Amino acid sequence: MIDHATIDRIIDAAEISDVVGDFVTLRKRGVNMLGLCPFHNEKTPSFTVSPAKGIFKCFGCGKGGNSVNFIMEHENLTYPEALKWLAKKYNIEVQEEEETEEQKQLKDSRESLMIVSGFAQKYFTRYLWEENEGRTIGLGYFRERSFRDDILKKFEVGFAPDGKTPFTEAAQRQGYKLDFLEKTGLTIKRDDWLRDRFAGRVMFPIHNLAGRVIAFGGRILTNDKKTAKYLNSPESDIYHKSRVLYGIYQAKREMTRTDKCYLVEGYTDVMSLHQVGIENVVASSGTSLTPDQIRMVRRFTPNITIIYDGDAAGIKASLRGIDMVLEEGMNVKVLPLPDGEDPDSFAKKMGASGFQEYMEQNETDFIQFKTRLLLKSTENDPVAKARLISDVIRSVSVIPDSITRSVYIKECSRLLGVDEEVLYTEVRKQKHQQTEEFRKREFREQSRRQAAPPQPVQEEPVARPVRLLVEELEFLRFLLKYCTSDLYEEEDEETHETRTLSVGEFMIDELEADELVSENALFKKVFYEVRENLYKENFDPWKHFVYHPDASMSKFATDLLSEKYTESKRWTKAGAFTEKEEDILDVLIPRIVNEYKLRKIKMMMAEIEKAIDKAAADNDFDRVIEEQSIYMNLKRAEKELAKSLGSRTIN
Repeated sequence: MIDHATIDRIIDAAEISDVVGDFVTLRKRGVNMLGLCPFHNEKTPSFTVSPAKGIFKCFGCGKGGNSVNFIMEHENLTYPEALKWLAKKYNIEVQEEEETEEQKQLKDSRESLMIVSGFAQKYFTRYLWEENEGRTIGLGYFRERSFRDDILKKFEVGFAPDGKTPFTEAAQRQGYKLDFLEKTGLTIKRDDWLRDRFAGRVMFPIHNLAGRVIAFGGRILTNDKKTAKYLNSPESDIYHKSRVLYGIYQAKREMTRTDKCYLVEGYTDVMSLHQVGIENVVASSGTSLTPDQIRMVRRFTPNITIIYDGDAAGIKASLRGIDMVLEEGMNVKVLPLPDGEDPDSFAKKMGASGFQEYMEQNETDFIQFKTRLLLKSTENDPVAKARLISDVIRSVSVIPDSITRSVYIKECSRLLGVDEEVLYTEVRKQKHQQTEEFRKREFREQSRRQAAPPQPVQEEPVARPVRLLVEELEFLRFLLKYCTSDLYEEEDEETHETRTLSVGEFMIDELEADELVSENALFKKVFYEVRENLYKENFDPWKHFVYHPDASMSKFATDLLSEKYTESKRWTKAGAFTEKEEDILDVLIPRIVNEYKLRKIKMMMAEIEKAIDKAAADNDFDRVIEEQSIYMNLKRAEKELAKSLGSRTIN
């Protein structure tokens, strides 16, 4: 358990825009900040952060909450784990009781994999710097590659000792279960046979966006042709290589600052560029780019430059994969290196200023680069040129923005010597083909689903949450927003002393006195928690609920706070419209309470009408008279409330 004082310190330190800004590029929009939602794929930003309110809200997928909720959702952590994550970010010491064996066993399997991976990184790093084998072989390799110590420590590289199971044995001695060592891929198990996967390799930890180690890449240092030069962790619950970019954790802030990302292929390419001062760089780790990787980059910047080794054949082979980058609406440039060079070797050869200068002079727009590259192989060959035009236009056709598309068509027309209208016709043809392919895939998928055996239908839970009425939502919004605000002064009938009545006191007393507290479980929970804490010193209802340990309560408060309420013209005083609710609370609060009461009474009357009909059908005339009496009392109350609100009915 984390004590309340520490939780308060963490919450006070965890400024929402700072926390979210580690994962999402935010841009100022009035008093709020706007970015692309990290929880669903979107191209138009609908993810809003309110620094003043301390909350985030996506109006696309509906997710919302405070800084703790964001980390819980983004990193798939529990509430205590998210608090610890934030405590580490803000250097806040967390004191808590030691976990019991039972608590350790209850830990989420995914979190256990994270913990095992974290232990492995520390083990490999310590072995590199402190053990003779690590220093001689592993550190010797990095020294030979001219890597500085600060870069090695920045990327937390290490060395896995050679041998059958030295790492596995060390992990088990520390209490880590073989099951999790196997699931992370650190240990290979075949019946009774065990082996360290990465034995004798220099280790490159792969971090997620939050900086936690989720996998490893290992490079062998011998010339054994039967052994793979590079070996990566297998897929697991915490590692999906198609959704990960090496170096993204170290690069994300610089990507946001420079509004650009450089993409390379290998681990040492990333490290070498960092060493010459280029930190906004990530690697695909030898795999072709995937949509998930592209979207990860796009969350921080729409501009990407792909650095190619000086190998024309390799460049041509990878061109088609770049179309998906264009399809995501990103601005793509390429930087081909001289023949025989890769980012690692070229960065070391040119140094910081030389590499920067080369980039500025040789960075090229992707479409222009592709056109010029392919043109070289189509000289005096009309058929090959026709294929080239079709290939280039295929790339242009996937660009979602019509203006960008038209600019590229004009440029392609100039480079290829083809009339613009011909290219527009080809674009329409390509888009039609893409639509047809999509429809065919959808048809095949639908046919597959229909052919599959029907799945058993799960029964809906009996007790489902009932949605709050508009009047209930409005009541709670005003209760939380203005709970501690002064409403008016009242005089004690006996002592004749005056005291100031708060909004919260008035609203709670009004409902309890008339026994009209809603039966909705969510309404009751909020209502009674406010009543319980109302007289506590420094009670802040918004903070209490926005940072509520119950995620559903926190989300509800966030949604209530971030709803785009439009103040009606009924919010007037002395006939003049005012934009500020707080200026007319003495008018608004009684009205909000009465509107709630009127709706509640109408619902009660509807229920009594049904009860009267049922009693009459059962010939229970005593019950009919009893219910009619209650109905008439409610009718009089309805009339009085409608009169005070200046209307006969409520919609």
